[in-house]
Amino acid sequence: MSNPAEPRSKLEHAVERASERAAEFASEHTVEHASVRAAERGWRRRSVLAALVLGGCALDPDEDHHGADAPSVAPLPRLPRTAWVFSSGGPRGFVHAGVIKALDELGLVPDLIVGASVGAAVGVLRAAGRKGSEIEALALDLQPLALARIALSGPQRLSGGAIAGLLREHAGHTLLQQLPIPAVCVVQRLGDGAVLGFNRGDLGLAVQAACAIEGQFSPVRIRGQHYADADLRMPLPVRLARALGATRVLAVDASAHEDRAPPGTESWRAGDLRKRALTRPDAEAATLLLHPDIGYYASISRDYRQRCIDAGYRETLAATDKLRALHQA
Repeated sequence: MSNPAEPRSKLEHAVERASERAAEFASEHTVEHASVRAAERGWRRRSVLAALVLGGCALDPDEDHHGADAPSVAPLPRLPRTAWVFSSGGPRGFVHAGVIKALDELGLVPDLIVGASVGAAVGVLRAAGRKGSEIEALALDLQPLALARIALSGPQRLSGGAIAGLLREHAGHTLLQQLPIPAVCVVQRLGDGAVLGFNRGDLGLAVQAACAIEGQFSPVRIRGQHYADADLRMPLPVRLARALGATRVLAVDASAHEDRAPPGTESWRAGDLRKRALTRPDAEAATLLLHPDIGYYASISRDYRQRCIDAGYRETLAATDKLRALHQA
């Protein structure tokens, strides 16, 4: 019989640390009303445990990717005219799936897709040829917490390695330059804060870097440089699309409508205003901006994802005439 006072093994320490990190992540990435039901809280705790089993752990999240297929920036194969730009937004980013579903029904196709964070993930799937209905199905079937592998080393709690695998699986391609529609994954280079757009190389790694939320997910090291989510620099990268040559830009902003925030949300006010200051210059640079109202509170539940998709779909169809004019100009 083992001695109950015997020191715990390294594996036990790692499991305990992983559990704590996953629980913290789940709590921080669901913004809900204080009266959320106890059953929902229980579901989230079970989901955290499922994430530990399904997502696994990342022993070396700081691996340097320096091969020939490591993500990089290169000239586009042709000058784009019409670009679709999808913003960051965390769980609110599921709105992009509804927008794409409606754009598909309208028969509209861009010359370029540019995405930040979750917008990069959804954008790459569309650029790969996935239809909006397919992206919607994937979004609803997704187990979000399973995409977060526990980082057992480094200051960040989570690794987005599973995100890279998901994109490779569902895109049907492995390299950005293979996509039928050119796509750009917007990232921040942590060394100097520069905002760059990966458009060549491993699409999974490019999206993983674009989704690496600072302070939460381990940054992705590529050729000795660390890259992360551009949300704190350029969450709605319209100006980047313009710099790449696009003359007509549809931008989709998945951020909260801070002017409609309900009472009791004052603690988030500073963050909302910071985000608006970052998005305003890009929103003004867009030819057409869609900013669906999906309510202030966010969640990772399936019902919330469906609500986001439906809101994006409705707002896009409501702008049918403007969208047709933009694509035909």
